Amino acid sequence: MYVPPAFREDRPEVLRAAIRATGLAILISEGPEGIIASHVPMLLDEAEGTNGTLLGHIARANPQWRSKAAEVEGLAIFPGPDAYISPNWYVTKRETGKVVPTWNYVAVHAYGRLVFFDDREELRALVTRLTATHEGAFPAPWAVSDAPADFIASQLKGIVGFRLAITRLDGKWKMSQNRPEADRLGVIEGLKEQKGAAQAIVSDAVAAALARERVPR
Repeated sequence: MYVPPAFREDRPEVLRAAIRATGLAILISEGPEGIIASHVPMLLDEAEGTNGTLLGHIARANPQWRSKAAEVEGLAIFPGPDAYISPNWYVTKRETGKVVPTWNYVAVHAYGRLVFFDDREELRALVTRLTATHEGAFPAPWAVSDAPADFIASQLKGIVGFRLAITRLDGKWKMSQNRPEADRLGVIEGLKEQKGAAQAIVSDAVAAALARERVPR
């Protein structure tokens, strides 16, 4: 991922928080017929491996896991909030007119060794953890044990698990850091006026990036 210095985010705690906050990620690897990508939820196990390990599963019918190698290089992409940025929000537009539209966004790329597995007990433990993670906020969380045991056993036969041991994390927070402060303040207000959930999140992120730069170091 191309990351200009102004947009680079390399604080491990921030990158890991963004990974945990992403509901659906993208797993990319070299499959039997070339590059293949799958959209899957993933867990980050910070206790496994030097940089943590990503865990998830794909359908057994998905050819992505059928690599000839025992392990392959994998890339997991975690897209964060994003929003269109209008040049009409820039003070510079009124001063010189030398502005163009852009897009603000957050993205984390996790690279590492990808290994697939189909041990039934490992898969059961994985789907139990995934379920607990995403059901935890509900007043009456659904659990894997709520379904008949034979039904769950049949479902496990249809999936293959994976581990991606992270070797490198790249983070990009493109939040108008390359614009003058007056333009960034215009972006913050312009996004708020859109009254969308994503726009509000990006507006706060632009404000946070600006506040961080104002803190004496």
